[in-house]
Parts: sequence; C-alpha cells; structure tokens
Amino acid sequence: MNRECATQRKRCDETPAWQELQKYYDAEGRGLDLRAAFADDASRLDQFSQQAPHLFADLSKNLIDHPSQQILLQLARECGLAQARDAMFAGAQVNGSEGRAAMHWLLRQPAEGLEDWLPDSPAFVREALVDVHDSLAQMLALAEQVRANPQITDIVNIGIGGSDLGPAMVVNALEDWRIAGKRFHFVSNVDGHELGHVLAQTRPESTLFLVASKSFTTLETMVNAHSARDWFIAQGGSEDRSAALSISRHFWALTTNTEAAAAFGIDTTLGFWDWVGGRYSLWSVIGLPIAIAVGAESFRAMLQGAHDMDVHFKTAPLAQNLPVRLGLLDVWYRNFHGFATRCVAPYSHGLRRLSAYLQQLEMESNGKGRDVQNQPLPYATSPVVWGEPGTNGQHAFFQMIHQGRDVIPVEFIAAREGGKNLASHQNNLVINAIAQAQALLVGRTEEQGPKYCPGNRPSTFLLMDKLTPTSLGALIALYEHRVFVSGALWGINSFDQWGVELGKQLAKDLFARRDQGDWQGVDPSTVALVSRLAP
Repeated sequence: MNRECATQRKRCDETPAWQELQKYYDAEGRGLDLRAAFADDASRLDQFSQQAPHLFADLSKNLIDHPSQQILLQLARECGLAQARDAMFAGAQVNGSEGRAAMHWLLRQPAEGLEDWLPDSPAFVREALVDVHDSLAQMLALAEQVRANPQITDIVNIGIGGSDLGPAMVVNALEDWRIAGKRFHFVSNVDGHELGHVLAQTRPESTLFLVASKSFTTLETMVNAHSARDWFIAQGGSEDRSAALSISRHFWALTTNTEAAAAFGIDTTLGFWDWVGGRYSLWSVIGLPIAIAVGAESFRAMLQGAHDMDVHFKTAPLAQNLPVRLGLLDVWYRNFHGFATRCVAPYSHGLRRLSAYLQQLEMESNGKGRDVQNQPLPYATSPVVWGEPGTNGQHAFFQMIHQGRDVIPVEFIAAREGGKNLASHQNNLVINAIAQAQALLVGRTEEQGPKYCPGNRPSTFLLMDKLTPTSLGALIALYEHRVFVSGALWGINSFDQWGVELGKQLAKDLFARRDQGDWQGVDPSTVALVSRLAP
C-alpha cells in the first residue's frame, strides 16, 4: 500500500501547474529584475520572508514573484506533496527501493507529546519511539561516562559518509559547548595519511576509538578500524578483555552487527534501525561523538531544535512552510532557470564543514536520473552544492559569482550574536554577508568596463539569533526536509543511494580479480591502472 501511494502521486512534469510554470517563465520569469520588483512592491520583503523555528529566512532576493510562487504552490498540491510528507511522518515505506520507512524525525521526538501533532500515529511508530528513547538514554549515559573519565583525552571516530560528515560537522559547529581536555578526530579516508597522522598524535591508554558502521563491513571503515587495532596492539594493547589496556575498553562500535564487533574484540556496542539512513543518522547513536563533545543537555537541545522544525514542516500551511518554500525554489531554479549549482556560504567558522555535509545530504539524496517507477527522468534533479565559509569565500570564488557568466544562487547563513570568543567581531562578519547579498542584487552597472557587475543575481539569507545546539538542530532539519520536498516533486526516492553501492561492489570485485589474476571482461584502462599500483 505504501508503494502504491508513492506511485499514484503525479510527477511534477505530469501536472497542469508544470505547464503553467513553463508559460510563466517564458513570458515573465526569465526576465524578472529584482531591483524593479523591489521598487514596484513595497511589501516584497514581507511577502518573501518569514520566521521559522529558531531562524529567520529572507527569500526576497530570489528570482520569484507572487504569480510564480502561486503556481509553484499549485505544483506542490498537484504533486501530492502534503500527502507524501504525511506518509513519511506516518512511517510509510517512502524508501520504496529498499522497502523501508524514513523515520529519522522520530529520533528527535520527545518521549511525550507525539499525539499532540501526530494524533494518528500507528502503533509501530509509538513502539519505535520507546526504543528510540531507550537507545538515547544508553548513548547519553556512555557519553557522560567518557566525559567524566580524565584518562580519555582523545576520541577517534572511524566512519565514512553519514557516519563521519554529520558528527564531524556538528562537533566543529558546537566548539563553544565542547568539553575541555578532550580532542576529537574524525577518520574517513582510507588513505593511510589521515589515520596515520591521527595515531601519531595519540597514545593507546588515553584514546577511545569509535567504529561507526551499521553492518560492520563497510570497506573503508573496516580497513581503518583494523589498522587502528593493529597500532593499538603494537603499542602494548591487548586482546585480553581483562587487561587494563584492552581492545574492549578502548574500542566501541556503533553497529547492529554485534557478532562481528565481538570477533573484533569489542563488547560495547550501540545499534540503530534500518529506517535510519546514513546521511540522516547523526541524531542516532552515530551522534555519540557529538554527545561526548557537548554533553547530554546540549545533545537534547539539538534534538529539540530539529523537532521544532519537524513540527513546522508537518503542520505549517504550504505557503508559510519554509522547507516547502525552499524546495519549490530549488525546482524553479533547476528546471526552469537552468541553474546547475548552488553555493552555500555560512558566515560562521563553526559551520565550516556544513557545505561538505550538505553535499552528501542533497546530492546523495536527489542525484537521481530515474523516478520511483524506474522511468528515466526528462529533467535534471539535484544541483551541485558547494561552498566555503565567509569571509574567505569573498576573496576566492565570489569573483565568479559576481561577474562570471553562470548565475549561481547563493545561500547565506549567519547569526546575529557571536560566540564566546571575540564576539565583537560578529557585526563586522554579518555585515559583510549582508553586503555580499546586496551586491549580488544591485550590481555595479554604471561602469561598463572591468568593474561592471550585472547584479540581479539571486540569494537567500538565513539568520539565526545565535549558533547554539538548538538553532543548529533546526537548521539541519530544515535542510533535510527541503531535500525531501524537491525529491517528492521530482518523483524520486530521496532515501536510497544505489550509485554509491555500485562503486563499492566493483572495488570488492577488483580486489578479488587482483588476487586471482583474472581480468577477463574488464576494460583495458581499469586493468592498466591496477597493474601500475605498488606491489
């Protein structure tokens, strides 16, 4: 039944609104001048800005007007966006290709109050919530145990993809809340350079390794984990579980494969559920390094911020629903304006890893060429997401954004208040961001020489009061739901990643072929490259 619900909804290009959007784009949208739009409509800012949980969004500098917004909202209705959203929050198998629900939102649901905003939750969702809070309590207890142990000075998280990018991004973002006296290292690259340099900075007796792999078979993660284990043994560690310097004391696993973890020498394991996708997993036990870094109270505050955005996405009318508005804008830009990329420019040192995290969240989710019925799509989907923190970006790629031939929408993210160090810099920082958004809008058209900037280039501005665990949780959830919106309109499954699986499968095949010397059917380029590797 869940699969039927997915396939019965219309794909965006099958709706009357899609045709109307094309007509409007050709007649008016293509030539919209933002400067004239502001001059002609005194209410434009109010119309295209809103307060959402824990942040203010200014969308007024985007290439959109009232008619195009109304048609986009009609597109959402004709595609059954609300029904798709409600199916996700009801625990339906919205991940059709894997036969799974996508209930990452349940990971931040408080233990009480589900019926207040999801009164029709099925029994299995309510039962799952009990398991979620049991797992959360166990994880937070372990985190507090590590925080209280002065002998542990280094925490090394070994994972990849969602088991690395999310936790690493958050631990960096919440530096002001991080416990003193402990260092956090994130190892994902199978390149020995990364792990080797981390190990060179640590001592076995003061290091806790977290091996994050749901299956405990992820190739890159396990290569690094076994190398860390070998180093630990070589430095005096022991396989004897009773030894003071034992693998079981200094290696924990975030996995459901407890048998494989035990064979490795690990006794402390935390598992999670198949309805938690990797790129949506930082709210689960995968967030253990976050909880160790900032403590149980701050981790719960981050969950609360995300939950607040969940409720907003589920209950706010489409026209005042920020994830919906951003997702619709993504479709408008990708499929009608033809903008192939989007720049994310957080004016925050804490958010320096946000762009990398969003690359996986968006491009792994929506970088698809077939719909849920396995039909080829006649249009592009996910843009290329990229960026760096300001103000560095101003002195690097903003030149291209201002004067290059390609129009690149920019997403500015900033906070009104600074952190605990040199907070007096904050106004300088944020005014720089505001000025960049203004410059993209107005350009410099009085000079036609090398200083000419065309202006009329779109941007979005997301402003938090302060970068806190709560506001960060809301920001991440906003992006998660925005990706869901655009994916639902494009008619794709935003929760699988079979393109990633292909490369992993072929890597295993190449290892086997190398060992056997069997290259039959393999292309000459691949054979030649493998043959050039060191013995």
